[in-house]
Amino acid sequence: MAAAGAALALGVSLAAVLVAVLWLWRRRAAAAGGAGRVCVTVLGDLGRSPRMQYHALSLARHGRGVDLLGYLQSRPHGDVLRSGEIRLVPVAELRGLRAGPKLFQYVIKVIVQAVQLLYTMLTIDRPSYILLQNPPGLPAIAVAWVACLFWRSKLIIDWHNYGYTIMSLNHGKNHPLVKIAKWYEKLFGRLSDYNLCVTNAMKEDLWVNCNIKAVMLYDKPASYFKETPLQVQHRLYMKLAKDYEPFKPRYPIPRSSAFTEMDGKTGHVIKTRGRPALLISSTSWTEDEDFSILLKALEGRCEGINLTCSKGNGCILDGKGPLKDYYNGLINKLHLKHIQICTPWLEAEDYPLLLGSADLGVCLHKSSSGLDLPMKVVDMFGCCLPVCAIYFECLHELVKHDENGLIFRDSSELAEQLKMLLLGFPTLEGKLHSFRKNLRASKEQRWDESWDQTVLPLLGQNE
Repeated sequence: MAAAGAALALGVSLAAVLVAVLWLWRRRAAAAGGAGRVCVTVLGDLGRSPRMQYHALSLARHGRGVDLLGYLQSRPHGDVLRSGEIRLVPVAELRGLRAGPKLFQYVIKVIVQAVQLLYTMLTIDRPSYILLQNPPGLPAIAVAWVACLFWRSKLIIDWHNYGYTIMSLNHGKNHPLVKIAKWYEKLFGRLSDYNLCVTNAMKEDLWVNCNIKAVMLYDKPASYFKETPLQVQHRLYMKLAKDYEPFKPRYPIPRSSAFTEMDGKTGHVIKTRGRPALLISSTSWTEDEDFSILLKALEGRCEGINLTCSKGNGCILDGKGPLKDYYNGLINKLHLKHIQICTPWLEAEDYPLLLGSADLGVCLHKSSSGLDLPMKVVDMFGCCLPVCAIYFECLHELVKHDENGLIFRDSSELAEQLKMLLLGFPTLEGKLHSFRKNLRASKEQRWDESWDQTVLPLLGQNE
């Protein structure tokens, strides 16, 4: 722990030196700059950070100039790329060191990331605010705070979860790094000017355990998450059928997919008779989602159900993630007679179309802190897609059992739910139909409305 603490101190010292050097040639820019400009930052892949993209789009909609800063591994949504107010600021992803003990590798990585991130933040146009996603917060929170001191800006932290609880999944709660990360998050989190969080449970925990006052901003679906018209479904299925077996028709009928077919004369699209159900579960292939639960449910209890299961990663299903190869190995060992599984890599614009075309969603996200909610379910509900979701403490803030979906605790319970929901599909759609009907009737608030009511007032307090 002492070595890690000393390394963090060294990182802060290096950052201070960098600030002093850059101050000499940036002092005019610090005094001038762009009034109302916001730096939206995530020390991760921007393309797989939908909430931060939503923040950027909302800011741009209100005429704010935005520097969207992060890794450019996956393509952000087209709306972000087309916006004249949003400028992408890439941060080079730092690959892990291969030499020395793991603790030494981690410490060096944090120090280099701190210097790299601070340099990037100090070479953009002066922002009035830095809006930072946490996690990951080490070293991003401290770096953003230093940058705010330099620019005389306000720091806003958007708490999606706690970084130290995610770290504990690999190292255990009592590991020195986890304890340092917990101390760091609480200490530097208090230095922010404003805080946002994703649930009422997290809002309370931030106040009680960290003395941080936060404003709750639920994840809400963007306007393009909606039910997909049948004509658009057909085009999507035909596109996916070129690369993925489950979307191909059972018989070689022209202009048809496994789910839809088009009349060659009229151009009218209908659903294929006896079509399989389309089940979708999006994932980042990380430790907080145990996909063996779904695989066991499919293998053990669901034989005989006419079901196609389609899985992928995060908000864009691009298949990236540390555990993808592991789960692909498990999938390849399965022997399922009536179930096909594929892991498509979809473009950002195709993901909401697939959600809006599916029959059932499955969520296996299990919060490391028990205080955040899965955004994938938010998006599914935006598309009026019923969901089966695995239980954790605050899930009831989103999923209402037997009203807009079902909550399960293990693979056996999930298997029974799948059998109950999909038996007799597509002729009988009892519970699925009632869940979808309830979602349609709920008319849930969208992101733009929620953001305008919650975040916009914060930005106007000092301008």
